[in-house]
Amino acid sequence: MVDDWRPRATQETLRARAVLLAAIRAFFAERGLLEVETPQLSTAATSDPVLASLATRWPGPDGPPRFLHTSPELPMKRLLAAGSGDIWQLARVFRDGERGRLHHPEFTLLEWYRVGWDQRRLMAEVAELVTTLLDGHALQPLETLSYREAFVAHAGLDPFTAGPDAWRAAAARHAIEGVGFDALDLDGWRDLLLTHAVEPELGQGRLTFVHDYPASQAALARVRDGDPPLAERFELYWQGIELANGFHELLDATEQRRRIDADLEHRRALGLPEVPVDVRFLAALEAGMPACAGVALGVDRLLMLKLGLDSVDEVLAFPVERA
Repeated sequence: MVDDWRPRATQETLRARAVLLAAIRAFFAERGLLEVETPQLSTAATSDPVLASLATRWPGPDGPPRFLHTSPELPMKRLLAAGSGDIWQLARVFRDGERGRLHHPEFTLLEWYRVGWDQRRLMAEVAELVTTLLDGHALQPLETLSYREAFVAHAGLDPFTAGPDAWRAAAARHAIEGVGFDALDLDGWRDLLLTHAVEPELGQGRLTFVHDYPASQAALARVRDGDPPLAERFELYWQGIELANGFHELLDATEQRRRIDADLEHRRALGLPEVPVDVRFLAALEAGMPACAGVALGVDRLLMLKLGLDSVDEVLAFPVERA
């Protein structure tokens, strides 16, 4: 007899989730953003080597695999290029191979775009929304750190100038062991120290934004010229956990194609499967997407932290093992 039919989340948690979703809708309705829906199935998969799309098949006339989206970002940008104006969406998204206390293969992502805004203006709105949703619990004053400042403060080195010996010494100071250090490139070292030394210290008692990432970690963000050049990207942390990732969006279709090709080459080097590229997204960029900033925020993590729970499973009606 099946004995795990009951929901994992309590009735109180399910009600809290409904209240949170209603508050999100009220926030964007008050500001006049258009709520949109985009497909969960796509002919394209993510090119990002650190993400994996879930594949399925649709028995249509053309018969190729379809992929469950890892984010609604690309189709939302197609809407922006078509003249939608400011838009937002609560999307169910899917990522293969992700399972843990803070990860689930299916989760809820809040994503929105502001036409004519840059990342700093959007950071202020993200802070306003999250503070509203968390009822202002000890979230002020905000902390805003550059990527460099966060590393200097919490890892004890400059992530743009440190050499191999400095990275190894920092790993030793933070008791990071069991890692193949010799195989790490610069961004590998950055990610290692970020996750083990920097992130746990962020957002303690207040919201913390980290901005101005290395250009090599720009993803779909613009890069600002300088020494070094910096990605106009930010992330939001609370209680040592990443909640949101935002960009001053890249508009250059040629540069975006170059980054996708670099992702694909990286995937080949890692022995990962070949994936089809979203050519309709690239066509939208070529047609002209307006200057804008966008952000994605993890709703399940936010609710988990608000309720003082230990796992995203506890805010889901039926985690994947009970689905």
